[in-house]
Amino acid sequence: MINADIIAQHNTRAAADLRADYDALGEHLDRRGIDIAQVKAKVAKYGVAVPSWGVGTGGTRFARFPGPGEPRGIFDKLDDCGVIQQLTKATPSVSLHIPWDKAPAADLNAKAEEVGLTFDVMNSNTFQDQPDQTHSYKFGSLSNTDAATRQQAVDHNIECIELGQKIGSKALTIWVGDGSNFPGQTNFTRQFERYLDATKLVYNALPDDWTLLTEHKMYEPAFYSSVVQDWGTNLLIAQQMGDKAKCLVDLGHHAPNVNIEMIVARLTQFGKLGGFHFNDSKYGDDDLDTGSIDPYRLFLVFNELVEAEADPGFNPMHMLDQSHNVTDPIESLMVSAMEVQRAYAQALLVDRTALAGYQDNNDALMATTTLKHGFRTDVEPILAMARFEANGAISPVAAYRASQYRTKVAQDRPDVTSAGGGIV
Repeated sequence: MINADIIAQHNTRAAADLRADYDALGEHLDRRGIDIAQVKAKVAKYGVAVPSWGVGTGGTRFARFPGPGEPRGIFDKLDDCGVIQQLTKATPSVSLHIPWDKAPAADLNAKAEEVGLTFDVMNSNTFQDQPDQTHSYKFGSLSNTDAATRQQAVDHNIECIELGQKIGSKALTIWVGDGSNFPGQTNFTRQFERYLDATKLVYNALPDDWTLLTEHKMYEPAFYSSVVQDWGTNLLIAQQMGDKAKCLVDLGHHAPNVNIEMIVARLTQFGKLGGFHFNDSKYGDDDLDTGSIDPYRLFLVFNELVEAEADPGFNPMHMLDQSHNVTDPIESLMVSAMEVQRAYAQALLVDRTALAGYQDNNDALMATTTLKHGFRTDVEPILAMARFEANGAISPVAAYRASQYRTKVAQDRPDVTSAGGGIV
């Protein structure tokens, strides 16, 4: 972890300017009938989970360029995730991916307590073969034509549930790479039937207080068809499974220009929005840093989420899911966590009474202007003050760089020399 004195020194130098900016924003918001303290309190309670795999350098299908101090395993990953939470106070939990992060539950719990984290959603991996597995997933996992291969995938998901129970998780996410690469390679209907039958076995193994999240993706690694290709198929799965099954929306898993905020509204309306993987994209499933390309779209997603907050039962799970190819993963994850918080704070500033009135009166110009009023407000003083009051860093990236954390861990962690392709 980073020495608290380094954070305190950085905060001391920036505190006076922060208070001035915060007070000025508070006066501005007060004229709009908004209590800045109430917004800050909601932001301070908001948290987004970090993915254990996100603290390693990502890659493409062509190459991977490892950086210094790459985590050697789950316990190094938890150290890095703990630093992100220490500085941002926005990432209180970490999501594990099995078997990448497989370890004794007692050891995982002890390490999480040491670094101030809890465990979020469990993630299974049936999209690649492992050294000790009997059957290959080359032609699918939960939808494979071979019954033994499907059962192997089911057993792995149940194994993830059993480990998750021991470390305090309450949900399992299933994403499969199943699909086809050629027309006629598979029968769409029978393939989906096999998927539903196998997934039902996983669903039946869920504890009563758990949620099953299924994730759709339009392509890759299957490039002609994917078994769970869009939100409509994902909704069908959740409806077929039962009340404990919901849909996970990855912001990068859609065709360019798809109206993701409308998908969020539809799934929310029918009680099937289970969670998010936040990232950004330009061309496809790019897994870029959240808010780096289209921050307005991120804001529009949060506009729908804030709209739904009035329902006390509405509590989707939020997690980052990114691939960092040219940046320090810790820095990217910190910036992304703050961008998610920023979109939430901006959405909280929208005058919902005025917006509803403009919508009812078909005043398109004033309705969209009302949204933009929230988006264009600089909420950075709110985010920074929430971090400061929680003993985080006013400027997390600056404090992180001053700590030389990456240089220090690189002394203990051996260099990774692999340059092979493949996203983490």
